Amino acid sequence: MIDARRHEDPVRRRIEALGTSMSLPTVARALGVLEGEHRSPRRGGTDDLLDVRAYEIGDEARRIDWKISARSGRTMVVQRERCSSSRVHLLMDAGREMTATCPSGERAYAVAANALCMFAALTLRRSDNVSLVLGDASRIMRVPFHGGFAQFERRIDETLDRPWRCPRNLGALLDYAVRLRDRHALIVLATCGGAVGDDELRRVRRIAQTHPFVLIDVATINPFAAEPVAGRRGMRVVDGASGRRIPAFLTRRTLTDEVATHRAYRVSALRQELSRAGARLIHADSSEAMFHDFVRLISLSRLGAPGARSHLRVGAARPRKGVSA
Repeated sequence: MIDARRHEDPVRRRIEALGTSMSLPTVARALGVLEGEHRSPRRGGTDDLLDVRAYEIGDEARRIDWKISARSGRTMVVQRERCSSSRVHLLMDAGREMTATCPSGERAYAVAANALCMFAALTLRRSDNVSLVLGDASRIMRVPFHGGFAQFERRIDETLDRPWRCPRNLGALLDYAVRLRDRHALIVLATCGGAVGDDELRRVRRIAQTHPFVLIDVATINPFAAEPVAGRRGMRVVDGASGRRIPAFLTRRTLTDEVATHRAYRVSALRQELSRAGARLIHADSSEAMFHDFVRLISLSRLGAPGARSHLRVGAARPRKGVSA
């Protein structure tokens, strides 16, 4: 069940503050650099003047209209047809594996939902469309959504308040993304626990040829750690699929280190493979860490000069009792 306190989650409030505190030009740069700018299919030609205002620190130099500036006696910037994506597709793994627990004590689906909220907050701030899709082994479900960020929060929380009976089917979600026709639209996929294998990577490479792609990978607890959840030493870990407890004699330092080393290698290899495909990985084990990584990406895009190589889009060469693992 979705915790009722989710609506007072400090990370959610910071996400909302991030979307409302950033100026629209900054938001446009942050997501525009990630997506790859292109003309919006919305009404308005390339020469249509939408707004004129005085230059402010942080505005892009290419927005300056020198003729208007000369007539007014001060530097003026203009808003014309927006160069941005018209839609962002937020895809979420809804398999029962997403009920696994993170080292922060959160469920993996809660961290993933917060990560998708981060993208939605800036996307909706820019007045683009958001498409939310969930998928497991039984079906692919598109969640109808119209409105602002508060309504998006309600819709995703209501959708996740569901039985988590079916296993994941990440391949089906990626096949859905492959069939999307609106090229250049940003695709964000949230999953957990090393779900991306060789078959999934082949699909990601195909998607990245036509769409900017971001993979959100939520890290879950180390089942052999003496303190799998921070501050709760000695907690018994339950296998999410079988419901069996992890035997106490397996809680050993050697096993803990082996699992940690293997996971670190997997994440490093996945990041490298995605980079080669022109995609991006965000990997974190809590909503707090996810928020900081997202803000770091936005900060890098803000520091980049117009026309410079994006720091965000990497260039390609061409519920059970106890915690569950």
